[in-house]
Amino acid sequence: MDFLGPIINGFSVVLQPENLLYCLIGVIIGMLIGVLPGLGPAATIAILLPLTYGVEPVTAIIMLAGIFYGAQYGGTVTSVLLRLPGEASSVVTVFDGHALAKQGKAGTALGIAAIGSFIGGTVSILALTVLAPIVAGFALDFGPPEYTALALLGILLVATVSNGDKLKALIAATVGLLLATVGRDMFTGASRFTFDNLSLADGLDFVPIAMGIFGLGEILYNLEQRHKAVTAPVKVANVWPSRKDLKRSSGAIGRGSVIGFVLGILPGGGAVLSSLVAYAVEKRRAKQPERFGRGAVEGVAAPESANNAAATSSFIPLLTLGIPANATMAIMFGALLIQGVTPGPQLVDQHPDLFWGVINSMYIGNILLLIMSIPLVGIFVKILRIRPGILAPITVLITLLGVYTINNSMFDMALVIFFGVVGYLMKKFGFEAGPLVLAYVLGSLLEGSLRQSLRIFGGDVTEFFTRPISGVLLAAFVLIAILPALKKLWKQRRRNLSKRTDAGDETVTAGDDAAPAEPTEPANIPR
Repeated sequence: MDFLGPIINGFSVVLQPENLLYCLIGVIIGMLIGVLPGLGPAATIAILLPLTYGVEPVTAIIMLAGIFYGAQYGGTVTSVLLRLPGEASSVVTVFDGHALAKQGKAGTALGIAAIGSFIGGTVSILALTVLAPIVAGFALDFGPPEYTALALLGILLVATVSNGDKLKALIAATVGLLLATVGRDMFTGASRFTFDNLSLADGLDFVPIAMGIFGLGEILYNLEQRHKAVTAPVKVANVWPSRKDLKRSSGAIGRGSVIGFVLGILPGGGAVLSSLVAYAVEKRRAKQPERFGRGAVEGVAAPESANNAAATSSFIPLLTLGIPANATMAIMFGALLIQGVTPGPQLVDQHPDLFWGVINSMYIGNILLLIMSIPLVGIFVKILRIRPGILAPITVLITLLGVYTINNSMFDMALVIFFGVVGYLMKKFGFEAGPLVLAYVLGSLLEGSLRQSLRIFGGDVTEFFTRPISGVLLAAFVLIAILPALKKLWKQRRRNLSKRTDAGDETVTAGDDAAPAEPTEPANIPR
């Protein structure tokens, strides 16, 4: 009963009319953002942060969480209808979803995606309900050394598991760590990188960075791409999939849910990686892998289940350890801090209403999304016809007004514009914004925990390896850091062995093909 009591109380929090309303608003906004290519949940949550100031913390986080997992549903619509992923995690859905649409089965693809998304999200929420308190209890053993190791591991994973160029991801993460050092030193009070500007004395605020890079930067980049032609959406019919399609996709939904839940917990994993892995697993298992890319329902069911499961499970490290697993969770981290709530092991005990209210709101949100996803397809198709030139100025105005209302500061508006240009240039030259923002969020934690640990250990860094948890985490850090080099050496060794084997085979072949020597005539032997 001690375990069930807080969960039941969490449902009483969610079922309050105000919280239900904000949950509905969140999932609707999330679906709309998922449908509109380019903006994404991270940018949307960053833009809406100022609007949450006058709202109760649990209500605000319920709405922002709804935006996040709601966007996973919406991104499917454009992937299937237009071959244009509304969300990065929906890129894989394009392969088979649009192929089904061209065969006149767009409704089937959207129906399978909605069912897979609902099951994947629900499975992940159930696991989240069971595992989150256990992880939180385990996290009580974390001290400064453990948080140092965890922050290091998180930054490395974000940089190395990035979907783009690994070197560019490392550069972005390094810039994020540098930005985290701006302001007064937390131990000595010395100014760092402030350039005698009093506005920088307290450091860079998270909101202008997030709103600039994810919001304004995305808008500028999308405006540059607006000249690209967009094909007309295909018609949607026969939304409910057949029994044969449901049977064929059931295994893919189950496996995708498990893969998404596991990878969603890992820093740098997230919905994008989960959908890619789930799709690859189904293609390897298939008896006819050539069907994939030509309209296989499993190719829609697996990634959609995985990305929704990952969106939910990524809340585990945020709420229980205070470690954001991806860029959107980093912005959620900032939203919690703005509300006066510090994510971490104490959250379950200090704010049980918020902890269980947010988790239980996901049950309601997933049901709302399942009910609304198919009937709203027609409306989403009409929204896709709105010109970017009309939407972009409105979004920029909301962004600038929103950041100004935080501190009534023109300097913050200048920061948004500056980081908007930075975000645009990063996007243009192939640098992912996620590693930068995550490293910025984890940078303060890393510096504070590291310096506290060194004071505890008297400057002896080897003490990190003598503690069980920090030792294991640092061992994982070293292993992941050297893994690419080991793989490269292994491939080089196999290549060299292959060349030697091929050379040996050629020698043997040449010997076998050589013409037999002619018999020599016997010499005249005198009698």
